[in-house]
Amino acid sequence: RISNAADKMGSLLYDLLTLSRVGRVVNPPEEIDLVTLTREALEMLDERIRASSVEVDVSPRLPVIHADRVRMREVMENLMDNAAKYMGDQPDPRIEIGGEDKEAEVVIHVKDNGIGIEPQFHAKIFGLFEKLDPTIEGTGIGLALVKRIIETHGGRIWVESEGMGKGSTFFFTLPKREDQVASGAQV
Repeated sequence: RISNAADKMGSLLYDLLTLSRVGRVVNPPEEIDLVTLTREALEMLDERIRASSVEVDVSPRLPVIHADRVRMREVMENLMDNAAKYMGDQPDPRIEIGGEDKEAEVVIHVKDNGIGIEPQFHAKIFGLFEKLDPTIEGTGIGLALVKRIIETHGGRIWVESEGMGKGSTFFFTLPKREDQVASGAQV
């Protein structure tokens, strides 16, 4: 028990340190093919995805974004990892990653057919140490970290779900660079 508690404390401290660094330790923004980045994140999650028999569909039309590569991979890893963790007893677990290019921003979504989230908890889950199911592994910092990363990039994040058993879709936006908005070029 002591060893498990020490491991949990180590994970918690690491996650808190990571959260505290967002916005201060900045990697230079670069052009990122979101399809490639998402596939890299999936490789990091390969064990969980396979263990859960989750089918993952990554749209080949995800946009190219201008952002911090390391932080954006953390965002994608966290969102897909949560989707896989919260599948429940879904017989055909599925995650879909897609995106849409809007006028001044891109909108990315990570959709699952898992356990869902009751509407009254939609805002709460982005808080620090907020876990709706304490029996599922994790520190309760992941979505707070994702929110901070997205907001540091000038975007916003939210979840849509009709409730228990209905799955969840996490959306986040990233602004286009000014020169891309003016020229109408794709991010």
